[in-house]
Amino acid sequence: MMEPTIQNLFDLTGRVALITGGSGYLGQSLSRALAEAGASVVIASRDKNRAQDVIDNLPSPGGSKHYAVVLDQLDEASLNAGFDAAVAAAGKIDILINNGQHGHALDLTNVTAEAFNKDLQNATGYFLLARRLRDHVVGRDAPGSIVMIGSMYGVVGSYPDAYDGICTASPVQYHTLKGGIVHMMRHLAVYWAKDNVRVNCLSPGPFPSEQAPQQMVERLKQKSPLGRMGLPHELKGPLLMLVSDAGSYVTGQNLLVDGGWTAW
Repeated sequence: MMEPTIQNLFDLTGRVALITGGSGYLGQSLSRALAEAGASVVIASRDKNRAQDVIDNLPSPGGSKHYAVVLDQLDEASLNAGFDAAVAAAGKIDILINNGQHGHALDLTNVTAEAFNKDLQNATGYFLLARRLRDHVVGRDAPGSIVMIGSMYGVVGSYPDAYDGICTASPVQYHTLKGGIVHMMRHLAVYWAKDNVRVNCLSPGPFPSEQAPQQMVERLKQKSPLGRMGLPHELKGPLLMLVSDAGSYVTGQNLLVDGGWTAW
């Protein structure tokens, strides 16, 4: 058998990827990565117009078509309806990127039980969507790839002095959520390996948006071995490795893209 070329391994032509939160700050770059590699992309969002705006600007190098669907991952009925709509629009789904994130900007001093529980529902949504993808590809006797978007904060705690006097601390419920997602990924990877479904995590380090307090960003730079923040496009290559045949022997792994943050 001829060895696949790098071009073959990273090519997503003919595959369909569903991404939640694909119209967000990082989600837009992730969506473009999938489209640029040749995949048909279905962006799921609570706001279909926002998703459609991103879809309208995605490239189609191999003539692939892209779609927008409404999906609220915190609502089981909406989640299932959105997955069904994605399959109906694109004909199938091969890749799932669990990227959507709904949270409260409340820290360990003031988070309520209601807000804490609500934020943890993101993990439930990630699991339910992952199970839908697994059942869908198994029913088609096709391989599948699932990437959960984790965080460096699913692996390490945050530095209190990075936030002190500027803004609320990194939310405790966010750390709880992301740590749970990282470990859920390992569990699903083990159970679904026999189904030819790979499950991995892509965990960004510090990727603050322009809305983040600049003083906090300057403090965060001092915590990074590379001395700077991540740029959204720097997640494109790592994502593509995980979802494509380039990562065909990679499952159950948490890939940290953090500028060395967790190395010290």
